[in-house]
Amino acid sequence: MDLSHRAAGRGAVQRRAVPFTGMQLRAVDAGTLRFEGYASITESPYEVEDWAGQYTEIVRRGSFTKSLAENADVPFKINHAGITLARTKSGTMRLAEDSTGLHVDADLDPRSPEVQTLQSAMERHDLDEMSFAFRVVRQTWNADYTQRDIHEVNLNRGDVSIVNYGANPATSAHLRARDVATALRELRAGQALTPDTVETLGQVLQLIAAADGAVDVAQPLLASVLDVPDPDLDDGERAGDVELFELRRRLLAL
Repeated sequence: MDLSHRAAGRGAVQRRAVPFTGMQLRAVDAGTLRFEGYASITESPYEVEDWAGQYTEIVRRGSFTKSLAENADVPFKINHAGITLARTKSGTMRLAEDSTGLHVDADLDPRSPEVQTLQSAMERHDLDEMSFAFRVVRQTWNADYTQRDIHEVNLNRGDVSIVNYGANPATSAHLRARDVATALRELRAGQALTPDTVETLGQVLQLIAAADGAVDVAQPLLASVLDVPDPDLDDGERAGDVELFELRRRLLAL
């Protein structure tokens, strides 16, 4: 089986989860609860699955350095959804990469009903995983595409979340046609979306985003190989591209 398609897995938003590591939620003062933990553990292999089967993935140390240095805007959420509970942009959350992984240090408002619910669930041990949403910038694969090493990620407008269950990296392997058909029927009918439908549509969105990312990479390369303008350019860009294409053609004819 040709697994080279896996190398195009950049650009789409991806999610990975880890059990609570170094987690603390404690009162700092009457107005602040402080959460600390790790949203990602580096240099620790884990299994991921796509439609072609399982492969090993490793987030390499240093993967977060550039994005953090560029002041990535990252919110703190529950299950990657809902209201933002803390945020790097506002200074209520601080992210750092250390020898363990991506460290999260967030100031939470105990007056927030969502924070109160979160505190209760954590005290009862009903929540025990963290997850982060990211885009891959640099990656390498081994020769048979059974191991993916992530060397750089973009955290900007992703998130770090406390989750019920980590986002399943095997979504494409478990997405069934009848589930999609049911979700689309509910959507067209204007029905209130069930949690299962929301999850199914989220998986579809991830697949579309992954495909779109692959097209974004392949299309300009193919246009260049064929010596034709990129069809995705707007009229102004396309006009300039056509002029460059014609100039190159004339020069090659000399």
